[in-house]
Amino acid sequence: MTTFDDREQAFEAKFAHDSEMQFKAEARRNRLLGLWAADLMGKTGDQADAYAMEVVGADLAEAGHEDVVRKVVADLAGKATAETVRAKLAELLPVAKAQLMTEV
Repeated sequence: MTTFDDREQAFEAKFAHDSEMQFKAEARRNRLLGLWAADLMGKTGDQADAYAMEVVGADLAEAGHEDVVRKVVADLAGKATAETVRAKLAELLPVAKAQLMTEV
């Protein structure tokens, strides 16, 4: 194998790793958002965890995070606006990434 082939494989491996980490970070962020929303709805314990998993699952409906925003805003029924939820998503992404980095 040539040096070029080695570099190509390294770049491909890095891309795959980065993509996987981004997916995990977004899923963690959505879980944290679900726990935040569950708290606003008065859910605790297993109910809060179950709701957080619903939010994670909602992100698989379409590309992007607007499906999550729609679900959470609808479920909160006036307790938070779409802008508030988007801001919370932005706030929670670095938290989720930091949590993942400490687990690795």
